[in-house]
Amino acid sequence: MLITTTPSIEGKKITEYKGIVMGETIVGANIFRDMMAGLTDIIGGRSSAYEASLQEARETALREMEEKAVALGANAIVGVDIDYETINQSMIMVTSSGTAVVID
Repeated sequence: MLITTTPSIEGKKITEYKGIVMGETIVGANIFRDMMAGLTDIIGGRSSAYEASLQEARETALREMEEKAVALGANAIVGVDIDYETINQSMIMVTSSGTAVVID
């Protein structure tokens, strides 16, 4: 399935709009990762633990959105938006949304 942030796909014609599809996931950050991230913040550098959590959450949200588009009979998703939020300073919520379409 083709997934894009653009509202159209160059060289392809959207023949049918199936509707808005969304994917959501919430990932908790465990205490060990929190301590390591704090240490990284003190000495500088990137927090690979949090980066891995964000990547996992993003991939899960996109996969869930794609599954919903397939269930509607779509073969592409356009206008995708990905949002990140923190909940209670220990959880990361990632949402993805887009329009499920059929393209030629």
